[in-house]
Amino acid sequence: MDVQGAGSVVLQALTQASSQDTAVLKPAEEQLRQWETQPGFYSVLLSIFNNHSLDINVRWLAVLYFKNGIDRYWRRVAPHALSEEEKSFLRSGLITNFNEPVNQIATQIAVLIAKVARLDCPRQWPELIPILLESVKVQDSLQQHRALLTFYHVTKTLASKRLSTDRRLFQDLASNIYNFACSLWNHHTDSFLQQIYTGDQHSALSSLERTLLSLKVLRKLTVHGFAEPHNNTEVLGFLNAVFERLKQFLECCRQVGPENPCREKLEKTIILFTKVLLDFLEYHPWPFIPLIQRSLEFAVSYVFTEAGEGVVFERFIVQCMNLIKIIVKNDSYKPAKNIEDSKPESLEAHKIKTAFFTHQTLMEIGRRLVSKYFLLTEEELTMWEEDPESFAVEETGGDSWKYSLRPCTEVLFLDIFHNYSQTLTPVLLEMVQSLQGPSNVEDPGQMLMKDAVYNAVGLAAYELFDNVDFDQWFRNQLLGELQVSHIRYKLIRRRVIWLIGQWISVKFKPELRPLLYEIILNLMQDPDLVVRIETATTLKLAVDDFEFRTEQFLPYLESIFGLLFQLLQQVNECDSKMQVLHVISCVIERVGVQIRPYVGCLVQYLPLLWKQSEEHNMLRCAILTTLIHLVQGLGAESRNLYPFLLPVIQLSTDVSQPPHVYLLEDGLELWLVTLENSPAITPELLRIFQNMSPLLELSSENVRTCFQIINAYIYLSATDFLQNYAEGLCKSFCELLTDITNEGQVQVLKVVEIAIKVSPLLGSHMFQPLLPSVIRGIVEGERYPVVMSTYLGVTGRILLQNSSLFTSLLTQIAAEFNQEADQLLGSVIEMWVDRMDNITQPERRKLSALALLSLLPSDNSVIQDKFCGIINISVEALHDVMTEDPETATFKDCMLMSHFEELTEVTDDEEPPTEQDKRRKLVSFWRKMPL
Repeated sequence: MDVQGAGSVVLQALTQASSQDTAVLKPAEEQLRQWETQPGFYSVLLSIFNNHSLDINVRWLAVLYFKNGIDRYWRRVAPHALSEEEKSFLRSGLITNFNEPVNQIATQIAVLIAKVARLDCPRQWPELIPILLESVKVQDSLQQHRALLTFYHVTKTLASKRLSTDRRLFQDLASNIYNFACSLWNHHTDSFLQQIYTGDQHSALSSLERTLLSLKVLRKLTVHGFAEPHNNTEVLGFLNAVFERLKQFLECCRQVGPENPCREKLEKTIILFTKVLLDFLEYHPWPFIPLIQRSLEFAVSYVFTEAGEGVVFERFIVQCMNLIKIIVKNDSYKPAKNIEDSKPESLEAHKIKTAFFTHQTLMEIGRRLVSKYFLLTEEELTMWEEDPESFAVEETGGDSWKYSLRPCTEVLFLDIFHNYSQTLTPVLLEMVQSLQGPSNVEDPGQMLMKDAVYNAVGLAAYELFDNVDFDQWFRNQLLGELQVSHIRYKLIRRRVIWLIGQWISVKFKPELRPLLYEIILNLMQDPDLVVRIETATTLKLAVDDFEFRTEQFLPYLESIFGLLFQLLQQVNECDSKMQVLHVISCVIERVGVQIRPYVGCLVQYLPLLWKQSEEHNMLRCAILTTLIHLVQGLGAESRNLYPFLLPVIQLSTDVSQPPHVYLLEDGLELWLVTLENSPAITPELLRIFQNMSPLLELSSENVRTCFQIINAYIYLSATDFLQNYAEGLCKSFCELLTDITNEGQVQVLKVVEIAIKVSPLLGSHMFQPLLPSVIRGIVEGERYPVVMSTYLGVTGRILLQNSSLFTSLLTQIAAEFNQEADQLLGSVIEMWVDRMDNITQPERRKLSALALLSLLPSDNSVIQDKFCGIINISVEALHDVMTEDPETATFKDCMLMSHFEELTEVTDDEEPPTEQDKRRKLVSFWRKMPL
C-alpha cells in the first residue's frame, strides 16, 4: 500500500466506519479488515491519528485499528507479520512528539506504545526510554503530561513481564532510572502542595495529575524493579517518604472541601500511596519488616484515634485496615511452632508486632471496631426503610459491598480476634454484659450499639466457644428479645436471629431445636421483610447443620414451608428470590419424601417464575437447583411435573441455546435425577436425548454426568433407547475413544457393559463395533489397571450372556493377528488369569470367575490347559464373596439375593430407593448376576 496515495482512501474508509448507518459502516469495516495485512497500512493509520485537524472519531478509530494490528501482526512469527522496515518507521513515528490534545486518544496512543515496548524494548527500541526521560523534562505542559502518561504505561507493561530474562532487564532499567523517577515525583509533589495552599487551583490540578502519574511509575519500579529492595537506600528512602507525603496529602483533604476540583484526584493519590505500601508488603514481606512499626502506627492512628477525625474517607480507611490485617495474619511474620526452627526475620517481625499490640492498644482497637465501625449508618438504615430487599441481600454478602467498609471491618475484627483472643475476649464479654436486658426503643443509639455487639459475638462464635454458654444466653436473654414486637425493635429481632444462625453449628443443644423452629415460625410472620429474609437464612443454616433431625422439624414443616413460599412470592428482586429458593431447596433436600404433601403451590408457581426470569440466568440456576431437590423428594410422583420439567431440561442442555452457558451443569443434574426417579419412559423424555450428541463433543467437565444419563436411559428402557439412539451413540463413542483419557475410556466401556447386562442380545449387537478393541486390549495387556478391569468386565458379560458373539469376536481378531482362534483364546485366558488382581471390586471378580468357569465344560484342549489357572482365580473370588451366616454357622454368597423382597427393603437409616435403584436391583435379581 502506497502511503502517499492510500491516505485519502483509508481516511474515507475510516470516516465511513465511524458512521451510525450500518449500510455505510459494514462495507467500510470489511474493507479495513482486508487492508489489515497490506504493507504500509499501519503507516497510513499513524499519519491519520497524528493529524490533529481530522475528526476525533476518525482518529480514535485509526488508533484502535493500529492497536489491534500490534496484537495480530507485530510479532515476527505472526502470519502476515509487518516488515522490519515498516516497524522501524512506526516506532520512530510514535515518539516523534507528545502533543496529542485529546485525552482519550492520548491514553490509547500511550497504551499502543507500551504494547510495542513489551515486544521490542530495549533490544529493538533502545531509544524509547531515553526519549521519554527527556520529554518529561520539557517545559511545555501538554508534552510533559503526554510523555509522563506514556512513561507510566510503558513501565507498567514492562513490569508485568514474568520471564527471568525480562525481569532482569526491567531491574536493570529500574536501577538506572529510579533516582530520576523519585526526583520527578518529588518535584511535582512539591509544586502541587505549594500551589494548593496558595489557592492556584488550575496549576495545582495540573501538578497533581503529574504527581499521580509519576507515583504510578514509582509504584511499579519499587515493587517489581529490585530483587533485594531492602539493600537499596533510594527504595527505602522513597518508602519512608510515602508516610510523610501521606500525612501532607491527608492534611490537604482537611483544608480542601468536596467541591474543590482537586478533591477527587487528591483522594486517588492518597489511595495510590497506600497501594504502594500494600503491594510492597505483598511482594516483599521480609524487606517490609523495617516498615511494620511505622505502618501500624500510621494506620492505627488515623483509623482508631482522634487523628483521623475530619480527614479520612471510607476507601482510605479500607486500605488502612487491609494494611493492619495483612501484617497481623502474614505467615512470614509468625514464628514456627518450634522457636528454634524460626527464621530470624520472622522473629524480628513478631517482636515488632508484639511490642506494638499492647494490651491497651488492642482494647482500644477492639472497642473502636465494634462501637464505631460496626454501627449501622444512617445510609444503611435509610436503605432498610426504603429498599429492604437490597439491604437484606447486601447484608448477606452482595457483590456491591465487596470492597466497602463493613466487610473489611468484619474481616479485620476476625483476624485480630483470632490472633489476640485472650486480650479481646474479656473486652467483648464486658460489652455484652453492659447491654443485658431489653433495650429502650426510645434510645436508637443503645439499640445500634447492641446490634453492633451482637454482630461481633456472632462473627467470633468459634473463638468464644469456651467463654460463652450460648444455650443459657439463648434461654435467658435472646429469647426475650425476639418476643419484643415493637416496630423499632426489628433491628434487634433481625440481629438476634442472625446471631443464632452463627452459633447453631458452634454450640446449640439439639433439644433446643424445637424451640428454635417455633421462633422461626413466628419470625417468618414478622411485619418487617428484612427480619423475614434473615429468618429464612437462619433456617437454612439450621436444617443444613449435621445435628439436624427430621423428626424434630416435621411438626413445623407444613407451616414453615408455606411461609417460605409466601416469602418467595413477596420478594421482587432477583437476588432475593434466589436467596429464598436456596432455603427452599435446602429444606426439601433435608426432609426428602416428607415434603410431598406440601409442594403443590410451589409446583404451580415455578413455571411462572421460570417464565419471568428469562433475562436472569442466575435465578434460573436457583430454580433448577430447587427442581433437582423437588424431583428427588417427589420420586415417581415427579412425572406429574413433566409438562414443565421436560422443556426446562430441553432448554438448559441444548448447546445451541445461549442460556446453556449458565444452565448446563444444573440442567444435566436435573435431567439425571428426573431419569432416576422416572417410573417409566415417555416419548418426550426419550426425545430429549437428541441433545446428548453435541454435549459429548464438548468433552467438558460435565461429561461424567452425561455418561450417567446414558446409563439411566438404559436402565429405564433399554429396548426403546438402544433402538433409537445406540447407533449414533456408538459412532460418538468411536470418535471419543480416539482422543480420551483413561477415565473417559472406562466411562464409555461401562455404558457398553450395562447395555449388555440389561439387554444382552440388543446391547451387544448395537455396540458391536466397539467390542473388538476390548478383546485387543486384553490380548495386548492394557497397562492401566482400571481400564483392564473394565475390559475384563465387558468381556465377562459377553461370554456369559452372548457366547456366540464372543466366538465371533475371537475369530475376527484372530484373523487380524494371523492366528488361530484357539490360540487367541489361550492368550485371552492367560492374560485374564494373570491380570485378575487388576480387578478390585468383589462383584467384578465374581463376574470374571463365572465367565471363565463357563468355558470349562468345553472339550477344547486350550481351555483344558488353562484349567488350573481358572480354578485358582475362581477359588480366590469365592473367598472374596463368601461370608459366615451367624444363625446357621454356614457360609453363603453375600451377593446372592434369595428373596424378591430384598429389592425394596430399606432400613430406618437409609434413604428410600429411587426408581433407578429398584430397576438396578431388579435386573440383578432376574439375571442372577452381580450388580
